[in-house]
Amino acid sequence: MIPAHVVSLNLCADQLLLALADRRQIAGVTVYAADPGMSAAASAARGLPTTRGTAEELLLARPDLIIAAPYQVAAKRALLPGTRIVAVPEANDAGRIAANVRTVAAALGHPDRANPIVASLSARLPPLPRAKGPVIAQYQRGGWLAGTGTLVDDLIRRTGGRNLATVLHRPPLSRMSLEAIIAARPDFLLTERRTTTGDRGAALLDHPALARAFPPARRLVLDGTLTVCGGPAYPRAVAALRAQITGSVRSR
Repeated sequence: MIPAHVVSLNLCADQLLLALADRRQIAGVTVYAADPGMSAAASAARGLPTTRGTAEELLLARPDLIIAAPYQVAAKRALLPGTRIVAVPEANDAGRIAANVRTVAAALGHPDRANPIVASLSARLPPLPRAKGPVIAQYQRGGWLAGTGTLVDDLIRRTGGRNLATVLHRPPLSRMSLEAIIAARPDFLLTERRTTTGDRGAALLDHPALARAFPPARRLVLDGTLTVCGGPAYPRAVAALRAQITGSVRSR
């Protein structure tokens, strides 16, 4: 039976629901789904009902299918024991993205809709090249680095680069001081495009010492909405980063 009232409970589920469902099937997406600063599918989410996933909202929405992260399943199943809940695991590579697309398409009653998205993933995300390219450090607010097993690590490797965190054998998420990131001398510093200023966590990224060590020619800037989730928008992130690296290397 094709579900008629579907709710998604996180940004990653939003992306899949918006890409695969009939609009009339969607009973709710997250309050962040239409925010262009957070969601890669913001334009598609405009005008749809939103939810914070509270008990009251879900009881009123009366969904017959919920798309959620694995950690959200137990609480929602206890609240709505008769409602089908499909868990979408975190996707940190092309294979997991494709698997999630197929899972959600089947749950929505539209399994064939997965095929063009999966085909596009295969065409636009070819096998990982052998990493011999520049060393890239994705430096986040607060001094965090993304390491092995993360979507950002996959992203860097797909552009032919080497992730500094992986080179240094760091865990999937670790912190690195300003002094240490400068001393490590990666070829490029990768940061996310920011739409706001004054964030204390992001102040580190504006430090004069970091600006001197990594002038514009050694900076890569990516739209963070493209990597917040491994989903249909991911090939755009790979293409955008590859183009920046190619342009920066040629201009050196």
